[in-house]
Amino acid sequence: MIKNTLVLMLLLVINISFGQEKAIKIEVVGTGAPVLFLPGFITPGAIWKETIKNLTTKNESHLFTYAGFNGVAPIEMPWYKNVKEAIFKYIEKKDLKGIRIIGHSMGGNLAIDIAAKFPKRVNKIIIVDALACMREVMMPGVAASNLKYESPYNKNVLNMSADQFKGMATNMAGFMTMNEEKKALLTKWILNADRKTYVYGYTDLLKLDLKDKLNTITAKTLILGASFPNATNAKANFTKQYANLANKTIEMASNSKHFIMFDQPTWFYTKVNTFLENE
Repeated sequence: MIKNTLVLMLLLVINISFGQEKAIKIEVVGTGAPVLFLPGFITPGAIWKETIKNLTTKNESHLFTYAGFNGVAPIEMPWYKNVKEAIFKYIEKKDLKGIRIIGHSMGGNLAIDIAAKFPKRVNKIIIVDALACMREVMMPGVAASNLKYESPYNKNVLNMSADQFKGMATNMAGFMTMNEEKKALLTKWILNADRKTYVYGYTDLLKLDLKDKLNTITAKTLILGASFPNATNAKANFTKQYANLANKTIEMASNSKHFIMFDQPTWFYTKVNTFLENE
């Protein structure tokens, strides 16, 4: 009986580890100080290649793509937790030190988790239009415990026809960038996503509240926020959400929606380079 139990436990550990290994796909470009490039939800790591071309520092860039998106096979839930822990293991396996992180949207959430987990390994993070708890802004007063995978809304999205889902994806892309060319690209990324990952993974993100981790982060932090729809209100949200983060600077991009690197690339590259170059 004991022997069988031990075997089952070992198999469970192996399966969990294997699942976490499949949770991320990484492309490494260049040499130098390690920079982790973490894209947002549904976004491929390749979104950062234009940024890398415009960096003025010498870096070993690690571009992450997540399971269920852009041709990477889906994994079991909880999706965000498995992605996060796979990145933790990758950092430990590679023994990365002196890490800098650039994370957009959900990638900014992961940057917070990583910096809190590895305070001695991470020295700088750039959070691009990400809130520590987006539920607080999008669904004020709703507790995380009220958000379930099996909800009427999720069921509706899972059961959408191809045309219905395409219509929703097109509308969402329009809210995320002012760049007409990039709207088509964002729509394509959404349509290519594994539907279950898209639906349940977003539920994971809505449940996140990372504010309690902020006071454990020692890394110097630059927060770049989008001004849309109202710069004053947007800045107030970032100030409130990151109140417990000590070593931070908040900068707002004018005339920009969620994908700042699409809407204000020159401003974005300037802010990133200045932050990375200065000690």
